Amino acid sequence: MIKFLFIFAAVCVIAAAVTAVLYRRRTARVMRSLDKMIDKAIDGSFTEENIDETMLSSVEAKLARYLSASELSARNVAAEKEKIKELISDISHQTRTPLANIMLYSELLSEQELPREAKECASSVKAQAEKLSFLIEALVKLSRLETGIFTFAPVSSPVMPMLEEVYSGLLPEAEKKGLAFTLEPTCASAVFDKKWTAEALANIAGNAIKYTDSGSVTISVKEYEMFVCIDIADTGAGIPEEEQGLIFARFYRSPSVAEKEGLGIGLYLAREIISGCGGYIKLSSELNKGTVFSVYLSK
Repeated sequence: MIKFLFIFAAVCVIAAAVTAVLYRRRTARVMRSLDKMIDKAIDGSFTEENIDETMLSSVEAKLARYLSASELSARNVAAEKEKIKELISDISHQTRTPLANIMLYSELLSEQELPREAKECASSVKAQAEKLSFLIEALVKLSRLETGIFTFAPVSSPVMPMLEEVYSGLLPEAEKKGLAFTLEPTCASAVFDKKWTAEALANIAGNAIKYTDSGSVTISVKEYEMFVCIDIADTGAGIPEEEQGLIFARFYRSPSVAEKEGLGIGLYLAREIISGCGGYIKLSSELNKGTVFSVYLSK
């Protein structure tokens, strides 16, 4: 009896060991299949015809259907992006010449001997055409960023030449408002796309000048071990705390500045550009004391 129990126990142990080995082999085979499917999906060569569902688990079959749907979705997204790209190109091309002509002829009209009211009308037409041109250009940039048409090429460079370009472009506007506009020198270098980062900083500094009625706007740089921080500080009215999380949203404009001209996409574009270059923007503000936008770029 004892011998029989011993033999039975031995058989059970052997059966369990064989079952474990077979299970491990089957699991390894399933994992290899999944791994191959994912690799093919990554390199774009996955097709459902390559899957033999009779030899796959239900999980593998579901993954096969999911990858097929993902591939179709990716093709649809690519097609939609191409359509958007063509539409943007058409809008930009078709509106450039008419707007340029409107601005040219309105300027020529304003130089003629016209009654005062007629001159004012010509000046108004030119101003509105310039606004429309700026709006179209901003929307085109926005669409190209969101659809991935624009690509960034960040490289390590000194930040001072870029800041000097931003400063010189905005200085006349600051002087016109009687603001003290200051750029503090720096020897720091960071990783950024010069063209697009300059545009982002110009959007931020331009807003600082626009919404500061008196006082100063200062651009300064702080250098840390891993990154460079570009501070754009103003002495404007400040941003209410409840709005600080909203101002980077597309087309958002604070009710407190509704009377000033603007589209509400400058800060949105700035954030998209800076994040696209691997950086980020931080905001600190106090009512009636001013605002500081801090742009962090990696070194």
